[in-house]
Amino acid sequence: MVLDALARLTEERVDHRFKGLPPDAAGLTVGELAAQRRNLFTGGFTTPVLALSAERLEHNLAALETYAERHGLAFAPHGKTSMAPQLFQRQIERGAWGITLAVPHQARVARAYGIRRIFLANELVDAAALRWVAAEQDADPAFRFVCYVDSVRGVELMDAALTASGASRPVDVVVELGAGEGARTGVRTEAECAAVADAVAGARTLRLVGVAGYEGEVPGADPERVRAWLRRLVALAVEFDKAGRFAGLDEIVVSAGGSAWFDAVADVFAEVPELSAPVLKLLRSGAYVSHDDGHYERLTPFNRVPREGGLEPAFRLWTQVVSRPSAQQAFTNAGKRDAAYDLDLPVAKVVRRDGAERPATGIEVTGLSDQHAWLRTSAEADLEVGDWVGLGLSHPCTSFDKWVLIPVAEADGTVVDYVRTFF
Repeated sequence: MVLDALARLTEERVDHRFKGLPPDAAGLTVGELAAQRRNLFTGGFTTPVLALSAERLEHNLAALETYAERHGLAFAPHGKTSMAPQLFQRQIERGAWGITLAVPHQARVARAYGIRRIFLANELVDAAALRWVAAEQDADPAFRFVCYVDSVRGVELMDAALTASGASRPVDVVVELGAGEGARTGVRTEAECAAVADAVAGARTLRLVGVAGYEGEVPGADPERVRAWLRRLVALAVEFDKAGRFAGLDEIVVSAGGSAWFDAVADVFAEVPELSAPVLKLLRSGAYVSHDDGHYERLTPFNRVPREGGLEPAFRLWTQVVSRPSAQQAFTNAGKRDAAYDLDLPVAKVVRRDGAERPATGIEVTGLSDQHAWLRTSAEADLEVGDWVGLGLSHPCTSFDKWVLIPVAEADGTVVDYVRTFF
């Protein structure tokens, strides 16, 4: 089923819907275009065009697989980053337990491409979505779905919707511990956590299977504060277990881990004591798959533990200089519609001219319009109209979502695959 669904992606016809692809490829299937192994720079691709590095993508997939194995962690990478079933499958092949998602639409995409385990790192109180979850569970005994709960009211809404749907299997839930006052979702106190757990115990359609949260929301996050919150999360699991709240389970879920603090998660989860059932220590980092040239480049835990490995930025947005009005200014043809800009502006990395590539010395992106990047150029910048400028991007989650079909290129520019996204 999974391979058949993924194979169907290669049957889609290339046309005007997919920006950056060669105009003369219109009418070919994605698979036929991939088989031509065109060159990104000479094969008719139009700018702007976003590309993924084949080598760096593979490096990053391997890096987190190795890290999770080394630390005894199960891994459910956050799929909201890419929303690309092809990458989900590669993550599963690299040992992932399942895929983390955030909203019902994303879960439906994952199920359409055969994902058997979904961790919804969010509360779910939408009756229509809960009917869909119940139907998926009833139709496929092997499907595992887990989501957050953080209020008695939410539990009541879930129970009412699932009861009305006639669900035959309970939905597994974890109590979300909030990261602190002023943080995002999640229960603020341990006493309130117990009240939510009591409500779950009284709901026939739900089953409490663990605790979870997101350490990236800890106010003033630093190693000490993050580890302190993670120890609260572990202590909550221990207290719930002592109280018999996990009786009868085959495993107890304890989950955390974004892309900035997975080293702290590994350290504290190593301290989880023996409980009444084996503990599934579930890490959920997602941005690693492409990494970036900004936000996560600065925040990656591998900066703190370089001996454990490292990630490489896999995105490059290729733009073309279309105007050079002065010696201090130039404009390329990519803007907010093409590049992430919510955390940092793109960074000029390289310039290509006549097949030669060199560092983008003396070139700085100072702003983005809808379809233009504003470049400030110093005296050392060698830049002409027609040059291609390769931009590094910050924040993978808002890079993937601007592109429907992304070429995957080897170091010499040979395009070997195309990644389809569903946002």
